[in-house]
Formats: sequence, C-alpha cells, structure tokens
Amino acid sequence: MAKPIYILNGPNLNLLGTREPQLYGSTTLADVEKMCAARGKVHGLKIDLRQTNYEGQMVEWIHEAITKADGIIINAAALTHTSLATLDALKNFKGPIVELHITNPHQRESFRHFSYITYAATAMMSGFGPEGYPLAVDGMAMLLKKRKAG
Repeated sequence: MAKPIYILNGPNLNLLGTREPQLYGSTTLADVEKMCAARGKVHGLKIDLRQTNYEGQMVEWIHEAITKADGIIINAAALTHTSLATLDALKNFKGPIVELHITNPHQRESFRHFSYITYAATAMMSGFGPEGYPLAVDGMAMLLKKRKAG
C-alpha cells in the first residue's frame, strides 16, 4: 500500500483565514485540508496535513517522513527563510518534495526572496493562494507517477 503524502505547514499557518486576509484570503487550514484530501482521493493518494509553530517539530516530522511518506509538500512559512535545520532534514528525504507558498515571495519584502527549502525541493508552487495546495497535490501525483515509471 502506498504511503501518505505529508503536507507540512510552518509557523502561523494555523491562523489562515484570519491572518492578513488581504494576502492569504479567508480560507482556513481546515478548508485547505479538505481540499487536499479531496484532490488526493482523485489521484489515489492519502494526505497527512500537519501544522507547527516550532522548528524542532518540523524537523521531527521530516525525519518521520523518511520512512513513512512517499512525498512531502512543505509550506515552511518563515522557516523557509531561516531554517538550515529544516533544509538539512529535507536533504535526507529520498522522495519528491514540493515547496509551496500561498503568495509569491518575490513580490514581497526582499528577505522573503531567499529560500533554504529550494535547495532540497524537486518543484515549487507559489502565488496561487490557498488553491495552490490542491495544485501541489496534482504536481506531487505527477512526480510520483514519473518516479514509478522509471
């Protein structure tokens, strides 16, 4: 049986729906989870969506994914720009990794233009709002299919 896809969310993403709605919209993380589960079902993928405000927890989940997940979709939020620990953990994961951003970081403050996550990511999705999550699930399904084909 296929392993799940981990969708890992970093600091403050628990506030989706109320946090800076002019940037992130009114969709909640619970809404995102439902969208991803529905899209995963279309592709025969099980989705395991998680959120943490703690870098160490993110690293632990990535370590867990090494043996328990087929792929990782990660919106590391602020950890994207600061966390070598998250990058080092991701570099140990052998499956596809999709880096996800709700907004386009390159249209925001200059400190958001740099991503440690990019060094480990197979692909990147940004600027599609919360709807980028199910699009990332589509992308992950494609990456897994290509990997399986050889």
